[in-house]
Amino acid sequence: MNPVFSIKEAIHKIEHFCAYQERCHEEVIQKLRSMKMESEEIDTIMVHLISANFLNEERFACSFARGKHRIKHWGKIRIVNELKSKKITQTLINSALKEISPEEYTATFHALAERQWESIRETNLLKKRKKFCDYMLRKGFESNLIYEKARSFENWNTDKTDLTD
Repeated sequence: MNPVFSIKEAIHKIEHFCAYQERCHEEVIQKLRSMKMESEEIDTIMVHLISANFLNEERFACSFARGKHRIKHWGKIRIVNELKSKKITQTLINSALKEISPEEYTATFHALAERQWESIRETNLLKKRKKFCDYMLRKGFESNLIYEKARSFENWNTDKTDLTD
């Protein structure tokens, strides 16, 4: 059975929760609900966390975008969708996307695309292209970039086979 927390105990526990890693409001509210806190208590705790700077949605969104792009190699579409699912406002999402420079985004896209294309062991070019495109779409990159890259691989492959003939 879950213990019942006083507001003071809950604040202490939630401060640790927020200090461990950046959190959005939605995650903290879910955590407080799992601690069986009442709505009024949740409001009081949220006000405390925001005023003590334990919670900052802009800081969370920027950190989330940077981390998911650099570590998990997610594209902008996936980052936007995940932030929306965490109830982050469009203004903060736009601000977070600015954390990823166009050069870094392009470099990550090309490196991931080339690694993925090389890793697919499929002889049928159409099946290989589909697997490649599906993977890159799941990662959240823009379809026009993906299809353009797939075409460039196919052209490169046909150029390569012409050399061996």
